[in-house]
Amino acid sequence: MKKLLIILLLAVVGYFLTVSMSNIKFGANRMGDLSQPKTVGAFYLSKTPGELSVANVITAIVVNYRGFDTLGEVSVLFLAATGLGSILYKKKKKGEHIPTVNKPSSALLQAGSKLIFPAILVLGAYVFIHGHLTPGGGFQGGAIIATGFLLMMMSYKDFTMNHSVITWVESLAGITFASIGLIGLIVDHSFLENFLPIGYINDLISGGIIPLIYVAVGFKVAAELSGVLDTLLSIKEK
Repeated sequence: MKKLLIILLLAVVGYFLTVSMSNIKFGANRMGDLSQPKTVGAFYLSKTPGELSVANVITAIVVNYRGFDTLGEVSVLFLAATGLGSILYKKKKKGEHIPTVNKPSSALLQAGSKLIFPAILVLGAYVFIHGHLTPGGGFQGGAIIATGFLLMMMSYKDFTMNHSVITWVESLAGITFASIGLIGLIVDHSFLENFLPIGYINDLISGGIIPLIYVAVGFKVAAELSGVLDTLLSIKEK
């Protein structure tokens, strides 16, 4: 009976998915005439290149048109990292060594991690610095950098993160994000409103405040994720 109910449920779900997908005209022009946008997507596509000189439209949506939502997302990540750190935190006494979960890794992994760790950091920085020009941005670049630190933690059992430095980087990045938003609010009566020259599209120095925001988000995400990973890999002594 239970299997029959599962089969019926899957059949109902499959039916509605089939009906929904059959009504989608794949490849059809849904944006219409961009000179006279009638949809939200067409509005963003028509306004972004001219108003912000940004080639990556998603970037403009995330940190300009809907920048306040991004501030909320960064805040959620910060609260999650803070909550996890509070649960797993153990105060380290002077001269005390807190062992980690890491086991000694092979010489091959250690040599390889030393070789590619700087490249991972450069790639992460490249992704969030060029977020307004190419696919990517602050969240993606920060996650790449955190992956590099995770590789080092896995390769060397004594590799630990300096949480004081992480806290400073995270705090300064958050303050930078909020300050840029408040300046826009003061200057143009809108949070995260652009107040810098937009430059020319496809130039690195373009997009107004968007590159600055993505740099701040990249550092903040990298610091928070790296701190979380280091905390998870530490054994809490009782």
